[in-house]
Amino acid sequence: MVLSRFWLGIFISSIVFIFISLFTGGNYTLDFLLNGKKDDPILIAEHYRNDLPKPLRDSLVLSGKEKEKTYVVNRDTLNADTTYVYKNKTVKVYSGVQKSDGLLPTCKNTVLDLIIPLVAYLAFFCGLMQLLIDSGASEKLARKLSPVFVKVFPSVPKNHESISYMTLNFAANFLGLDSAATPFGLKAMQSLQELNPDKDRASDAQIMFMCLHAAGLTLIPTSIIGYRAAENAANPADVMLPCIITSFVGTIAAFLIVGIRQRVNFFNGVLLSALMGVIGAIVGLLYYINGLDLIGKNEFTSNLSALLLIGIIVFTLLFAWRHEKKFTALDTTVFDSFVSGAQNGLKTGMTIFPYVLGMLVAISLFRNSGLFEIISDWISFAFASMGVSREVTDSLPVAMLRPFSSGGSRGFMIDAMRQAGPDSFTGRLVCIFQCSAETTFYVIAVYFGSVKIKDTRYTLPTMLLVDLICVVAAIFVAGWFF
Repeated sequence: MVLSRFWLGIFISSIVFIFISLFTGGNYTLDFLLNGKKDDPILIAEHYRNDLPKPLRDSLVLSGKEKEKTYVVNRDTLNADTTYVYKNKTVKVYSGVQKSDGLLPTCKNTVLDLIIPLVAYLAFFCGLMQLLIDSGASEKLARKLSPVFVKVFPSVPKNHESISYMTLNFAANFLGLDSAATPFGLKAMQSLQELNPDKDRASDAQIMFMCLHAAGLTLIPTSIIGYRAAENAANPADVMLPCIITSFVGTIAAFLIVGIRQRVNFFNGVLLSALMGVIGAIVGLLYYINGLDLIGKNEFTSNLSALLLIGIIVFTLLFAWRHEKKFTALDTTVFDSFVSGAQNGLKTGMTIFPYVLGMLVAISLFRNSGLFEIISDWISFAFASMGVSREVTDSLPVAMLRPFSSGGSRGFMIDAMRQAGPDSFTGRLVCIFQCSAETTFYVIAVYFGSVKIKDTRYTLPTMLLVDLICVVAAIFVAGWFF
């Protein structure tokens, strides 16, 4: 219900703002909202050449066989140029660039750039998960982890298969394996849905899982390190520890907020032991990484995630091969089992497509309308008025956009590193923002859409609150380290 109203609110407020801008002269045309592409120049006016000031008229005189003349003014390294294009007796004026793809390109790119790759990931990893199920590996994993998970998820029966799926999802997120985390998470949601008595309403276990997943505890921020290396940072991996600390703070906050709501016993011995074990493992690994030189750190961080993903695949195949008799008992083979799981992955991908499309189109309209930019400027101004440094306020667009669009916030992150420098406080802070939060609206659309849940209860406000906590924590952690 909350998500539906928020989605409607984005659409209605964006459309109202677009028409206000159109009638007050803020927009010349609405075509860019429908057909424009990200970073395309925006048409803001059209004039006859004789109506322009004389210096501009003289600069736009056609000579010889020219059919078009372009003149650029207001050249500025920080802002888009104003471009005059003289063609067919009129001069079109372009200024600024489009923040996001228009509605129609968004629909197209959602299929080509998001859904098709996602379906491919789902097919492959769901095939592997089917091998884990049929071989009995998931049952063994659930049995070992049940003592901890039954304390965090009291409504989940001991040794239930969803425990192994949630574990694999958390592990994949922990190692920065986004392509593997989503299929594992979707399988966990489907498994939890089987225990849900009200199929249209999110269960306590699903809400807890979603909020912990969205907190995104990450050990190896591989993509962030890669972007920093591409921008020639002196030490691309220097934000790794701040990213881990910030995401860990977000994970603990999510667990406490949802746990209090669901009356989880935080002082259970098993739960405390597991938490101390995770903290000890993180500290130990960080101690080891901190002892490496620059080349050693880069090699370790770039190889660990890939090696572990390959390790998961090899383990699954070897375990399935060793327990091939179980497949025979199920009247199938290892390969047929993989194919069966992959087919389920394809079906899941098609199920979530409309949910993802609806959310991304709304976000596209919200960004291109200019309303998001105005809200962002207001918030930055409010923080600046409270004495917050310019280095922090320049980073806030990344934090604000992250819950809506991973690609959009990534673009702001790269731009901030290029403008302020990758080794500046702003350049590092935007990387921590990008790493320590999740694309909240996309995640909710995908995960709840996969099981067709309509009432997400308090999931959205909780996830947004955790995002805010991560932003505040990131600022303090970055100030402490840099």
